[in-house]
Order: sequence, then C-alpha cells, then structure tokens
Amino acid sequence: MARTTGAFYVLGGVLGLTITAIAPADTRALDVTGVEDGSRLLVGIAAAVALVLGLTLLAWGPRMPHALHHAYLATATVLVTIAVHDFPNLVGGITLASFYVFVACDAALFFAWPFAAAHIGFAMALCLWVLPDRGLPWWSGLIPAGVTFGAGVVVGILTRMASDADIDVLTGLLNRRGFEKQLNPAIDAAGRGGHGLSLVLVDLDRFQKINDHLGHRAGDAVLQRVADTWLDLLAPDQVLARFGGDVFALLLPGTTEQAAILLTEQLRAAVTMGCSAGVTSWQPGESGSLLISRADVGLYRAKQAGRNRTVLESSRQLPLAVELREAIDRGALDVHYQPIVSLTEDGGQAVGVEALLRWSSNAQPEVTTEGLIRVAEEYDLISDLDELVLRRACADAARLQESFASLDLTLNVNVSGLELAETDYAERVATILSDTGWPADQLVLEVTESELAAESQTAIANLHTLRDRGVRIAIDDFGTGYSSLSRLATIPSDILKVDQSFVAAIRSDSPAPPLLGVIAALSKSLDLQVIAEGVETEYQAAVLTELGFALAQGYHYSDSHPVSELINDLNEGNPPVGSSDDDDSLSASGWIPLG
Repeated sequence: MARTTGAFYVLGGVLGLTITAIAPADTRALDVTGVEDGSRLLVGIAAAVALVLGLTLLAWGPRMPHALHHAYLATATVLVTIAVHDFPNLVGGITLASFYVFVACDAALFFAWPFAAAHIGFAMALCLWVLPDRGLPWWSGLIPAGVTFGAGVVVGILTRMASDADIDVLTGLLNRRGFEKQLNPAIDAAGRGGHGLSLVLVDLDRFQKINDHLGHRAGDAVLQRVADTWLDLLAPDQVLARFGGDVFALLLPGTTEQAAILLTEQLRAAVTMGCSAGVTSWQPGESGSLLISRADVGLYRAKQAGRNRTVLESSRQLPLAVELREAIDRGALDVHYQPIVSLTEDGGQAVGVEALLRWSSNAQPEVTTEGLIRVAEEYDLISDLDELVLRRACADAARLQESFASLDLTLNVNVSGLELAETDYAERVATILSDTGWPADQLVLEVTESELAAESQTAIANLHTLRDRGVRIAIDDFGTGYSSLSRLATIPSDILKVDQSFVAAIRSDSPAPPLLGVIAALSKSLDLQVIAEGVETEYQAAVLTELGFALAQGYHYSDSHPVSELINDLNEGNPPVGSSDDDDSLSASGWIPLG
C-alpha cells in the first residue's frame, strides 16, 4: 500500500511539475486582462508537495499507522483539485482532472469497500465542482467523474477477485498462495525493523483416518473447528493459513523461537486431536522458501519422532546446543549405570544395568537429561549422541563383564524415536556391537511408547530386525503414553518398564494401585518381563514382589554410578545380600543405597 500510494504521489508530482513548466498560459485571459488565468506558482507548489509526500511514503510508509494512509489519500484528492482549479491553462486543468483516477484506483486497491467508496465519492464530488467553477458547463465534470467512478469500481472488483483466490473457501483462512504473499512483506519488515520473525507448520495427526472412517464432511468440520479455535488465540498481526490439506501455517512477526514454541504448545493444547508442529525463525538474508523448507523439516522430524509434539528446526544454535556439539565431538560426556535387580528368590541380586547419560553444562547448568535430549533432537545432534552413549555403554559393560567373568548382565540403553525412524539404525547398532564385542542377546534397547507411531513402518522394521539379531526391546514409561493391547501387538517388544508414577502411588497407608496387578497379570499372559522403575522404599519393593513383579530399579537399591566405581566396589569385597562373602556375583548391595 505504501509503495503504490507513494508511486502515485511521485508520478503525479513529477507530471504536475513538468506540465506546469511547459504548458503555455491561456491566451484568452492574457488578451482580456493581461494576467494568466489561475496561479502557476500555486500549482507548482501543489505538485512539489505531492512529490515530497510520495518520497516520504516510499521511505517510511510501511512503518506508518494504517489510518494515516487515509489522510494521504484525502490530501492527494485536495492537491489534484487545487491543480485543476488554478492551472493557468483551461485545457491543462481539464487534463489534470485525470489524476482523480489515481485516487480511485488506490482507494479500491487497499481499502474496504465503505472506505474506498468514501474516497471515490469525495474525488467525484470535487471533480463535479471544480470544472464548472472554472466557467465550464455543469456537465463538463461528468466524464472525468464517471471515469473515476468506473476505474475505482473495476479495480475494486478485480482486486477482490484476486484476493478471493488467496482465501481457503472452507476455513476462511489464507491459502498457501495467500500465505506466501504475506511472507515476503513480513520478511522485508523484519529486515528493516530488526525484529524477529518465526514460522510454524502444524499438521493434524492421523487426519486421514477421520476422512476414511467418518467421511469428508466430518473432516471438513474438524478443519473449520480447528481454524476457529486457533484464530481466537492469535493476535491481530499473527497470520494463520491453511497451507494445504490438514497442514496449517502460522506467521509470527516480532516473535522469538522460544515464544513461538510456547504459542504452538498452547494451540496444540486447545484442540482435542493430536498435532505435530515444526518451528523455525528467519535470519537476515534468508528467502521465504528457505524458511518454509526449514519449518517443514521440523514438522517431518516431529512426525517421525512419534507425532503429537513440537520440534524446533532452528537456523542458529543455542549456546547449550553449541556446547553439546563440542562435548560430543570431544567425547566429554559421562555414562553412569543404575542396577536392575531381581525381586525373586535370589534376594535382590543385580541382573542388569541401565545406561544413563550424565553431563554438566556450563551454559545451562540446570538442564535436565530430558531437556538435553530434547535439545539434541531439535538441533540434529541426537544421532551422534545416541551413538556415543550406546558405544560407551557397550564398551563399559564389556569391561564390567571381563572383570567379573561370572556376571551375566543385561545392558539397557535408551534410544530416541528419531533414531529408530532412520533406515540404517539397525545396521549402526550391529556395527557398534561388533566393534565393542558386546553380545546382542545381552543388549536391551528401551524405547518410549509415546515416541513409537504404529504407522512408522521404518521404526517397526528396525525393531523387528534388531530382535531377529538377538537384541531385546523394552517399552519404557509403560502406562503413560498411548497404552493399548493393539499397540502391544503391533510394537515388537520383550519387556515392559512400568512408569515410576505407578510405583510412587504405593504407600503404606493405602492399598496398592489396582493397575499394577493388572499389568503384572498382563505381562504374564503375554510372556513379557516387567521392570518396575522408581522403587524408593522397602515397602514398595515388598508390595511389588507380592504382586508378582520380577525386576525393579530405583534409589532403594542404588543410584547410578560410573563403571569404574562399580568395579572398585566389587574389588573391595562388598558382600551381596543373601550370598556368602566369596560370591563374586554382582548384587544391589554392592552399590550405595539411597532409599
């Protein structure tokens, strides 16, 4: 709007100055009075003012309030009227009346119909007044006024037809074409103002199933409801569009990546169905297509990681991500091990260890392991991090078993859902096992249930391949994701790890949660091992034993420790519970109990 209005002003000013300089005076007026009819100086001043106003619009127009453009357009109408009224040549004055068409076209292009009609009507009224006022017949203004009206109406209609082509008919939002038209001006504004600009792509998870099972009318109703819900949560300058199918795009001027993530989480929480989202931000020099492509990568990674989540695909790394990258390259990350103990007749003997990542960040000392994994996933570091932990854990477990030949421990290692979705993941695991010499049948890979989408055929295929090679699969945090019997049948698994929230509910003043007994019975029926996480008291251990749980881990038995401490403890002869002093089997009492 600013560029177009400014261009009209500049063109009108230049043409006005030119014709004022070259047009001859009206000879009839000179013959009668010896003085020019009108004021060449006043017309020149009006043209110069128009030129200056046009240049100010071109320079600062995008930063001006929208309402100020109404004042600019009304001023243009007055300046044209002054030029027509005071031009020293009657023919030239009639010619200058064609500038009213500029006013009509500008109003029709950029203002709503009521405002556009007001500006066009004002121009027509002045046109119908000023020409007869110069001594012409009353009907002399009909043609220029009519042309002004016609040009305004035609331009307005064509503009709105073009605008409708940018609107999604179903939701009333911008479509992809309309969104991309908004994107480049937003990038220009962000570049001039130096403020942030973020972009989000959101996909409705499993939307195709709604269309397949309930019909397209139900799917359309869902899209309309989602659009209406999200519009209510957005500020006026935030642009929401239906980017295509069940994908929505969100343009957030003046918004940082972290603020965009928080807003995206609010939008996802406001609708009942799951959504996957990719978030990114613009950096100086980047094109709109690059920005969209990066957000699309984030959306893809969110879906590959199990859906129903937001993934940041940033063009710049946080200090924490930079520090983590350097730590991975140097191998400056620690892996500690927490024992998994048997609750059966062997009296709490350790039968396995779980590898746990430990690292202290200088940039963000308070970051948790979960936060660290999230940063690794968001900044494309998870592959290297997963490989480092798995390789280190296998090598440490081999050392532990070599030091105590009678040990027959399992090694539990967590794996990211993003890694499972990589086609070569199973081969990478096989390479690490070969390099470290750790037996495949003593490795347990723990996958979080909510990170496994049944539709992710690559992840499921990797799990099948790993199991065929002897690796066992544990579903971590069981009971907190999308637990269902059908998922247990779909996901290849050998072990269930019951989330610690169920164990924490075991208190001496209340009966054990019924769901624990159900899980124990279910695991027996499906021939799955069950590990209870987060055991902190003797009472919890006794209840779990009574319910039939065979394995457990938690602070009641031991905290996590480096492998060197485990070896030293055993070398110092710490006797295991329920065994003789000369038994070198690895027992939970060999580590420091915290419960």
